[in-house]
Amino acid sequence: MRAIDVAHVRFAAPDLDRMERFVSDFGLQPFRERCLLYAHGSGPAPFVHVTEVGEPGFLALGLVAQSLDDLQELAAREGVPVAASPHPGGGMMAALRDPDNYLVEIIANQDVRPAASLPASYGWNDAREKARIRAAKRVAPGPATVVRLGHVVLGVSDFRVSEAWYKERFGFITSDEIVAPDGTAIGAFLRCDRQDQLTDHHSLFLIQGRGAAFNHAAFEVVDTDDLFVGHDWLRTAGWQAHWGIGRHVLGSQIFDYWRDPWGHTLEHWTDGDLLIAADGSRRADLSELRAVQWGPTAPN
Repeated sequence: MRAIDVAHVRFAAPDLDRMERFVSDFGLQPFRERCLLYAHGSGPAPFVHVTEVGEPGFLALGLVAQSLDDLQELAAREGVPVAASPHPGGGMMAALRDPDNYLVEIIANQDVRPAASLPASYGWNDAREKARIRAAKRVAPGPATVVRLGHVVLGVSDFRVSEAWYKERFGFITSDEIVAPDGTAIGAFLRCDRQDQLTDHHSLFLIQGRGAAFNHAAFEVVDTDDLFVGHDWLRTAGWQAHWGIGRHVLGSQIFDYWRDPWGHTLEHWTDGDLLIAADGSRRADLSELRAVQWGPTAPN
């Protein structure tokens, strides 16, 4: 089957009220059902972030199946059931454990929300084009406007094993493979195979580590102004900044990373690369992985 997007990330935390304050300041829209804290963005996904009460930790990654037939075929091949999703938006869901025991929840036929209207665009006046004419730009303070979940990054114990597992089941395509100085592949930015439809440079990034560990989840915001406004809002609210603001080399996103109250990293990003299946793959070294086109260098 082909996964066509990431769906959600699930966490556990001991204090849902504190997590609710954080995700709200981060620019998500929280709500509660069945003692769970959900949050959605301004896009059509019914939720993109969910927290249950428990010891702090990352619990699951959600993926969107292209069709119910694809989901049922995958489940039959893997010997797992397909059942009604208990989450907002419903649909049908199957769950697998990857080689590092990460839980992967695959959803099909999920109902979507009416997409919310985004903040008005004032246009940009640069040296090439003047799009804002006879009007002042005034950007109001507040949280960033998170639109959707864009990608998830997982540390894995054996990159080649995990890469094969995700590609065989979900059809991911390598955008950039990361190569160590000795020529060993240690990670890859993986994009969804949507044939001739544009898709993000990566929806999943796997990176070799000393063991399995959640790295971060990244949420698209409206534009650069929105990202900077969101940065100021989170800083003023007293939350912990991690890395940013800058522009990546691989994927090209403008980024801003923050820590939730229990140390999990969430990213705001905008202006990323878009590719189709025919664009193929390339190899990149570690210096490109950690490099920025501008902004602060990566923390150790």
